Amino acid sequence: MAGKAVQQGATWGFAGLLAYIGAAIYFIGQSDGSFWGVIVGLLQAIVWPAYAVYGGLTALGV
Repeated sequence: MAGKAVQQGATWGFAGLLAYIGAAIYFIGQSDGSFWGVIVGLLQAIVWPAYAVYGGLTALGV
């Protein structure tokens, strides 16, 4: 009889979802409110870690 596989790391999935929602709210709030502004805000929310790393490296003067 085969054992059951248990998924680990579900907490990171939930934290990632919360981070995406927070980033989406931020980027949509920064947009002009048009349809395409909201779409671009949602796309920016997907890649927000790149913005964070770039900002951090810029602050360090790298």
